[in-house]
Amino acid sequence: MYISLYEPSKQLESVNENIPSLTPYLLDGESPSPIVIVCPGGAYMNRADHEGEPVAKWLNEIGISAVVLHYRVYPHQYPAALHDALRAIRLVRHHATEWNIDPDRVGILGFSAGGHLAATASIHNSAEAFEIKDSIDQCSSKPDLTILCYPVITMGLFTHKGSKQALLGEDPDESLVEHLSMEKQVIPNTPPTFIWHTADDEAVPVENSLQFASSLSINRVPYACHLFENGRHGLGLAEDNMEVKQWTELCEQWLRKKGF
Repeated sequence: MYISLYEPSKQLESVNENIPSLTPYLLDGESPSPIVIVCPGGAYMNRADHEGEPVAKWLNEIGISAVVLHYRVYPHQYPAALHDALRAIRLVRHHATEWNIDPDRVGILGFSAGGHLAATASIHNSAEAFEIKDSIDQCSSKPDLTILCYPVITMGLFTHKGSKQALLGEDPDESLVEHLSMEKQVIPNTPPTFIWHTADDEAVPVENSLQFASSLSINRVPYACHLFENGRHGLGLAEDNMEVKQWTELCEQWLRKKGF
């Protein structure tokens, strides 16, 4: 089942690239559960399957509901994906009672370019960032915590060029580059953040995570940052890497500490 973001009463039979949607993985239970919105990576060109459903099912295994966000990618450019992420957060809160989730425990998780999207949604989520269209948009679009997995963070020196070009085009205005270099946008009320990366990532340099962690530290934002010595980009749950697969256990411990 796929739920249209902007026409939530409409259920879609399959993913439509022009219709942003959510795939829900909701838990049954007597008490409301926390929920995490999953943003797969794909250089803002596509969305990697292995960073979607398997991650949602892992979250279910540790007692957390999930939705996978099918956000708009190229040829759609900024701010389409951000609008989709903010709408997803609001939609989840709007359906809190129906979906048996806690509206005060809504997280967002992103891989690679999806990590850039999650980081952007965590900071650029004010009312001015999104046009109010219906009652859903009256809900808060600020997540309660953020999980970033080998994220694209900067649009500057250490950026992933493919993600930057797909998101902003060939020759973006410098003010927009600055606005979407998230290491420069951290503020004290940025949500608590969990980050992991591999030091030898050849696609998205580890400096993306290091710079973001430094900015979180400077602004006194609670965070955890785990770096692993080796591992290719795009590992997802990293089940085939004995060292890196520890990230899920570390993240679960951190989520418990945060009340999820």
